[in-house]
Amino acid sequence: MTTVIGVDVGGTFTDLVLHDAATGEIRVAKQPTTPSAPERGVLAAVDAAVPRDLLARCRHFVHGTTVGLNALLERRGATVGLITTAGFRDVLEIRRGDRDDPYDLFWTPPPPLVPRRLRLEVAERVAADGSVVRDLEPDDVRRAAEVFAAEGVDAVAIVLVNSYANPEHEKRAAELLTAAGFGGPISLSHEVSGEYREYERTCTTVVDAFVRHRMGPYLHNLDRELRERGFAGELLVTRSGGGALTLAEAAARPFETILSGPVAGAAATARLAASLRLGTAVAADVGGTSFDTALIEDGRLPLLYQGEVVGLPLQSPWVDVRSVGAGGGSVAYADAGGLLRVGPRSAGADPGPACYQRGGAEPTVTDAALHLGMIPRGHISGGIELSAEAAARALAPLAGPTGIDGVDAVAVGVIKIAAAHMAQAVRGVTVERGVDPRGAAVVAFGGAGPVFGCLLADELDVDTVVVPPNAGNFSAVGLVQADIVRSAARTMVRPLDDEALPLVERVARELFERLAQPGAVREVDLDLRHRGQEHTLTIPVRLGEDDVAAVSARFSEAYHRAFGHTLPDPLEIVTVRATGRVVLDTDRPMVPAPPSGEGGAGTTRLWSFRRGGWTEAPVVWREDLTGVAEGPLLVVEPTATTYVDAGFAAEAHASGCLMITRKDRP
Repeated sequence: MTTVIGVDVGGTFTDLVLHDAATGEIRVAKQPTTPSAPERGVLAAVDAAVPRDLLARCRHFVHGTTVGLNALLERRGATVGLITTAGFRDVLEIRRGDRDDPYDLFWTPPPPLVPRRLRLEVAERVAADGSVVRDLEPDDVRRAAEVFAAEGVDAVAIVLVNSYANPEHEKRAAELLTAAGFGGPISLSHEVSGEYREYERTCTTVVDAFVRHRMGPYLHNLDRELRERGFAGELLVTRSGGGALTLAEAAARPFETILSGPVAGAAATARLAASLRLGTAVAADVGGTSFDTALIEDGRLPLLYQGEVVGLPLQSPWVDVRSVGAGGGSVAYADAGGLLRVGPRSAGADPGPACYQRGGAEPTVTDAALHLGMIPRGHISGGIELSAEAAARALAPLAGPTGIDGVDAVAVGVIKIAAAHMAQAVRGVTVERGVDPRGAAVVAFGGAGPVFGCLLADELDVDTVVVPPNAGNFSAVGLVQADIVRSAARTMVRPLDDEALPLVERVARELFERLAQPGAVREVDLDLRHRGQEHTLTIPVRLGEDDVAAVSARFSEAYHRAFGHTLPDPLEIVTVRATGRVVLDTDRPMVPAPPSGEGGAGTTRLWSFRRGGWTEAPVVWREDLTGVAEGPLLVVEPTATTYVDAGFAAEAHASGCLMITRKDRP
């Protein structure tokens, strides 16, 4: 076993979990996020919870970061130049023929990350089978280098047509660019993606070049600061597709970390669901800025191989986490028609909700929860003193324009609307996939997740809510449990027949050689489809064991589950995917909740949504909960509060989880 630190940067708070393998000690910390310089919040959490001698003993520091995502959201990255095959200069603007909103006649796509003057063509052509149709013209690359130098380009993306089948022209273009004097980072599409679809591959490569300018310096600065504090281990960064990358890999492939943060909570939920033998579980991560959810079936993460951020497609392994702007900091307001609305805009970490007394004046979900007694008054993690009076002052102005009678009713409306937004996001990962959420358990975590557990259960007609150990820092727990994962893919369109599997084995072997992970657990997947179709399903294969019939049967089962029927048409392979997993610790227990150091907490006045009114309810520290406690009540711990409404009962489980079960229907 190894000593590991996990730090997750959220929109409002930065969470830390440390597991000291030598003593079994668990430490947690929660500090306000510093959006302008995220590393300051990370280091503040380290300074608050980890002494120098303990930091020196840590072997791995696993970090979930939003730096790459924020660079895209804010469009603050490198000045990128693009070198592409003649005739493909405008791929980024031509895009696809569909629209994000088919009913919005005025919808416009986001502008390309590379302006047209910096998208330069070179004469060359490679066919889809990898044969060279026209050799690369070196002078075109040299002229591009002159333009980039004059325009102050920081990074270059090289995307040549069909380079996934034969990358030699891309490699040669990079050599010529460097020889011509360009000294910045160069992203090559065959190294970034290795898949077909020119628009998606071009966009992914450009995003990689765009965020590398910020990601690399950020990670190296964080690593330097940690080492100045005595850290001598390895800095790892979580991937959008689960697992973690080394510092060097994350700096070289930053596009793989775009959704680094939300994935950790889903990964922790998958591990918890497997240990509790929950057949179907829904991750319900409520932070300060957003609500993140994912469907976990049989303990497996829902993995996709293409995602989208701010309208930009990314060809990368991608845990299917859905996010909506419904977190503790989501701002409540009255729209032009007098309707009460919540989110997606958030008060964030600065200035934060009004009740934080840090300059925020707008009403938020946290203000409503505090006013209704769903979270106790007093200090919360990060040294923030909550003010119920400030919360009421912020909520009161909404009563007039919405026609709602009084602050209590406004607060109830805000919470119900936020819960409805969350439930709709859950339906997006369950009902839209043909999965009935009523048979699932809701795993509620994040700073505000346990507050909404019972409300989500009522919205979704779910009977079980699980509040994991260290609920407020559970995403960071997912970081502590991460393995080192690398993946690669190569498009290979051909029929699935007896001649195909030996070719798949050869391609997979080449991909694993490229990943260069001695001792890694190897996994191979195939993107398959019926001949004549456009889209694929990804199916795991056991090379050397499966024959064509076994692979076809597995595809038919997945196809029926996804679409409700099967087809007799022959199958074809589209892409071979290789994943290597290095397990950092084979005996990592679920991290239990740390002692609170508090005694019994007494009673409080809170709002029962089931009863539709105020009630006196007990407040119990989580470590003191014994037997079955029926709601309404609050269960408090250092980093989160669990709200148990009437008609539900809470019980401490042997795993350290809090199990909340429905006792009656509303």
